[in-house]
Amino acid sequence: MPDPTTSSEGYLTLPISIPPLPSYPVQVTHYVYLRRNAPKIATPNDSRSVYLVNVPVDSTDAHFRALFASLVGAGRFESITFEQEKRGHKASHEPAQAERLAKHHKKRKREDEELQETKDEAAAELPDTWTRELHRSGSYAVALLADEKSVDLVLKAVKKLRKSKKYPIWGEGIKDGVSPLGSQWLKAHNKLSYPGNDVVQAVVDAYFTVFNRKEEEAQQLAKRLRNEPDEDGFVMVTRGSRNAPARRDEAEEAKQKMLDKQQKKKDETQDFYRFQLREKKKAEQMELLKKFDDDRKKVQAMREKRGKFRPEA
Repeated sequence: MPDPTTSSEGYLTLPISIPPLPSYPVQVTHYVYLRRNAPKIATPNDSRSVYLVNVPVDSTDAHFRALFASLVGAGRFESITFEQEKRGHKASHEPAQAERLAKHHKKRKREDEELQETKDEAAAELPDTWTRELHRSGSYAVALLADEKSVDLVLKAVKKLRKSKKYPIWGEGIKDGVSPLGSQWLKAHNKLSYPGNDVVQAVVDAYFTVFNRKEEEAQQLAKRLRNEPDEDGFVMVTRGSRNAPARRDEAEEAKQKMLDKQQKKKDETQDFYRFQLREKKKAEQMELLKKFDDDRKKVQAMREKRGKFRPEA
């Protein structure tokens, strides 16, 4: 069996000592694998981020803040993003029609309106039923540090642990209160799973307020788009009838706009590249040579025909 403390594929091994619990009174060692963050799609914070694999299932922001403080001192750690936070997708409150129309047209709103809508949507969310989330076994996380120097210090400190064998203790040095696990955690979950009728009613009212507002905005947008051709000259098909029957002159005008736009685009891109100019000149020369050759053949044919002609005596 390979030694879990050895590094592989560019990862360093960070051993963490898990203290004994009343339910399992044995001290164990958990191994977290880390390296510099190098995602496929680069971000501005990659140089000061650390990629962690196999984080403990009960990890929190406070746990890793205390862990990095024990390695390189306080003030180096900023935040951490866990796997489910990156993959998390909140359900949309928008009706199906509003969500479809929003892809084609997005109305600009004032800052105070956007702030109020954000508050309304937050009020429409169901309350959490867990006081503390657990993570999937073997999941990953990305820790954001203060600067690139902090990343170098963390990697050096992890390398020294293999020699000293003094592993950091998980949960030691946590200053902020962290919700306990075990039976208290399950009791709190059972209590939060049955909120009062007034809480549920407030969430339902907020949800339908947001839903009705978005549905009304979608209807107004659809009504405006029924008689409004797009940049290609087409009228978007929406639910419901037109405000008035389409006239022939409207269709002809939309068609002419579309043809004008196509001609403009063609004129703009016709002589844009040099090779197009060369090909155009070459084609003109070939056309002239072809016409010259055709004229020469016609003249030759006329000469032959005239030579054979003999007037009657």
